[in-house]
Formats: sequence, structure tokens, C-alpha cells
Amino acid sequence: MWKNPEIQKLMILLVFISAAATILAAVLFSGLTALFVWITSIFLIISSLIFTRWRYKEIEKLSEYLRKISSGDYELDLRDNHEGELSILKSDIYKVTLMLSEQRSLLEEDKHQLTNAISDISHQLKTPLTSMMMMADLLSDKKLEESKRVEFTQNIRVQLERIDWLVSSLLKLSKIDAGTVNFKSNKVHINEVIQRAVQPVLIPMDIKEQAFIVSGEDSVSFTGDFHWTAEAMINILKNCVEHTPVKGEISIHYEENPLFTKICIKDNGKGIDKEDIPYIFRRFYKGKNAGEDSVGIGLAMAYSIITSQHGNIDVKSDKGNGTEFIIKFYKRTANSN
Repeated sequence: MWKNPEIQKLMILLVFISAAATILAAVLFSGLTALFVWITSIFLIISSLIFTRWRYKEIEKLSEYLRKISSGDYELDLRDNHEGELSILKSDIYKVTLMLSEQRSLLEEDKHQLTNAISDISHQLKTPLTSMMMMADLLSDKKLEESKRVEFTQNIRVQLERIDWLVSSLLKLSKIDAGTVNFKSNKVHINEVIQRAVQPVLIPMDIKEQAFIVSGEDSVSFTGDFHWTAEAMINILKNCVEHTPVKGEISIHYEENPLFTKICIKDNGKGIDKEDIPYIFRRFYKGKNAGEDSVGIGLAMAYSIITSQHGNIDVKSDKGNGTEFIIKFYKRTANSN
């Protein structure tokens, strides 16, 4: 404390004022008055020193606390019920500590999720890459039959298409997670989105002789992004086609009310086990009824796209009795962002 130039200047000033007041009291009044002024000044100086020393100790505690925070210790609690500038400072530091602790927890969670994602991606890529390497080695054999050569070449093409879809989907998901996707806010008619979304699955539907039923008023619409919403619906329809049997049925019903626009996509397939339902929108999650080629990306992407547009998606399913996906896009008020 004594090494602080400000404290030194303050002490010199207090001593000077005390001496001047004592001399002035002696000249104007009496020696007894001057003695009283001098003793009072000494007490005031001592009190000031004691108070300053206390403040220094409190500041040292705060400094030590900040050093511990910088080293990653967020468990100390400096809150108190006293009033004053130091108490306010303590409370503010405590609030910052809580914020840093929460951010550290979020970073740890993000790190854990990133590690799991990298592991899952590696696993998803390893199988097709290993398969293609084996087939490439077989293709290098000049004695290989032409029919086998055509078969292996076709298999390699299928695996490459799978990898291309996986990488493309992961890039889209990464953009959504990073908040770099600029979702448009246009008036979108549901029937037009359905027409766009059903195109990629018409051939698989036709192969499996599945019925496709659509019901709803042409005027039903919502405010959002046409192309991204179609992307979400494509992934949901692909899931329905995959899990609906030959000559099964897939239906879409949509309606609108003052609060939200609702889209119900339903199939009469084998359904989803109850224990799988809470996790089907989780990235890379594969339920018990998932196909061998399932990656666990499609529904996760649909979920991210829909929730990014002020909507939500729920699922209802009974094993053996089909699955229903319920999408709701909520109306936006004039004050909505």
C-alpha cells in the first residue's frame, strides 16, 4: 500500500492540511484549541489509513479471485449483502463468472459433440471407402469377367453417390448450425412445396407401387423459404418411402389457422419403436428399423431447417401401425424478427 504514489500524495496532503489547521488554530484561538485540532487530525489520518488498508485487502481478494478465474476456477462465490461500490463490483464479477462458467460448459459440450460428429462421419465414410478400395483392386485384375467388372463399377458408382450425398448433407447442416444460411421470408404455398418435394421420390414410390394422397386447400401458405422447406420435406418423404411396404400408402394433409400452418405427412409402414422416438431427429441416430443404407442425416436436417424457420416438427408412431410427422409453421407478428 505504501508503495502506491497516490497513497503517498494523499498522506502528504493530509499532514499538510493538519499542520496548517493546527497553526491557524494556535494563531486565531489558543494553544489548547490547536492541540485539539492536531489530535483530531491525527485520528482522522489514522482512520483514513485503516479504511484504505481495508479497501486494499478487499481489492487484493478480488485480484486473487480474478487470477483464479483466469486459471479456470469458477466455483468461488463473492456475493454479499452489503452495500457499497466494492459490493457492486463483487456482484458484477460474480455475474461475469457465471457467464464464463456457462460459456465454458457450452464450449465443452460443443467440443464433445464435435468429437462425436467426427467419429460418426469417419464411421460413415470408412465402410463405402473400404468397399470401393476392394472393388478397385478386383477391377485391376485383367482376367476378371466382364459381368463382374460391370457389377463392381456400378457398385463403386453407388458408393460414390452415397458419399457425395453424405458430404453435401453435412455441409448443409454445418451452414445451418453456423447460422450462415439466409432463410428467405416469402409467402410459400404448401401445394407447390409438395409438388417440388415429391419429384425425387416418385420413382421409388412407383417401384414399390405405393399410393400417394394429398389433401388441403390450394390457398394454404406460410412465410418461409421455399427451397429449404422442400429440402426438409424431401428427407421426410424419403424416410416414409423407405419404411412403407409395397402397395402401402403415404398421405399429406395440410391446413391453416390464425396461429399456424400445419402439414401432416403420414405412412402406414412398420412404425418406430417407442424408445427410438425421442432420438430420431438426432444426427447420425439409427433406430432399430433403420435400413442398412441409412445414415441418420435426413431427419436431422429436416428438423434443423424447420426449427430455423420458426416452426417445429413432432412425430407420432406405433410399431406396426405407421408413422406421422406433424410440421407447424407459426404465424409471425409485425414485431417478430
